[in-house]
Formats: sequence, structure tokens, C-alpha cells
Amino acid sequence: MDIWGTDKMFLFIAFVIPGFVSLKTYELLLASTPKESTKQLIDAIAYSCVNYALLFWPISVVEIHQVKTKFPNFYILFYVIVFLIAPVAWVLVFKKLRTTQCFQSIMPHPTGKPWDYVFSQRKPYWVIVTLKDGKQIAGLYDSSSFASSAPAPEQLYLEEAWVVNNDGGFERKRNDTAGIIILTPEIISIELFTIEQGGNHD
Repeated sequence: MDIWGTDKMFLFIAFVIPGFVSLKTYELLLASTPKESTKQLIDAIAYSCVNYALLFWPISVVEIHQVKTKFPNFYILFYVIVFLIAPVAWVLVFKKLRTTQCFQSIMPHPTGKPWDYVFSQRKPYWVIVTLKDGKQIAGLYDSSSFASSAPAPEQLYLEEAWVVNNDGGFERKRNDTAGIIILTPEIISIELFTIEQGGNHD
């Protein structure tokens, strides 16, 4: 049996590619642990079917009115949208719906951990990290800082390290600081403070 025949290749592309695009988009936008190849293939086929179900009416119109022979360029563009753009759009819509309060009564928030939820917003904070040995590390989390995201282990880079005073406030920036990297296994808690415009946190 010729599994590489033109008709079989077309069926493979038609029922795998849209779902594969959706899967990869979802993994990029909502960090998740990759599944086994066999499970991904099944999911890709399922998502492709959903894609075609949602686009059933426009696909029917295009095929019934013989757009392929009348407007070949539009026909190609239409199926580029069907195969590549629509699968991305469905993920964006689904992600947006899952962040609404109404939808969360049915399904959990798409972000699995508070760590990813907070740091994915890319807001600036003054940060105090308490370690297992009781030591506290203070610093600035801003545009040049970085926090890892799932499925990678949680690690935090603060672009400035600060000295903590006796009252638990931010006394001063450490001399010649280029930031500090903090590893999750040593962290007990992370306290965040809003950055006031034009001033430091005390």
C-alpha cells in the first residue's frame, strides 16, 4: 500500500497540520509539559476536526460556489487561513475565555502556578525573597529582570540587588550590582511591593 500517495498525503496534511499548529501555539502561550508523540497526534487530529467544524459554513460556501476555478488566488489564501491562521486564532480566543471569571466556573485558569501568573504580567516590583535559612534577599524586578516559566524549574533574576535594613525595608542598592539569580529550592516566600512613580520603596 502506498502510504505516500498524493491523496493520503493530503488527508494527513488536512487532518494533522491545523491541530498541530493549535497545539504548538497553545504550548507557546500557555507553558505546558509536552505530551508523547502518539498523544499529540491524536490531539492534533481532534483539534483539526474542531477547526473544520467551526469553519464548516465558510468552507461549504467556498466549495459550493467553485471558488477554486473562479478565483484561484483567493482560494489559496482562504485555505492558508483555514490551515494556519484560524488554528492560532482559536487558541487566542480560548485563552482569553479561560481568563474570564465566568469561564473559570467551568474550567480552571490556564496558568497553572501563581509564579507564572504573576511574573507573566511583566509588571515591575520591589522584591524581598526569604530563603530556607532565614536570610532575606531584596532587589528590583523590572524590564531587564527575568523569571522562568513552566515547565522549567522556577528561577528568578533580579536586575538590581538591594540591602535590607533592620526594619525590613530597602536601604540602598548594592555597590556595582549587576543583579542576582535566585534558585527555587532555597526559596520559602517572595514578597512583592508596588513601585511608586519617582521613588524608592522604604
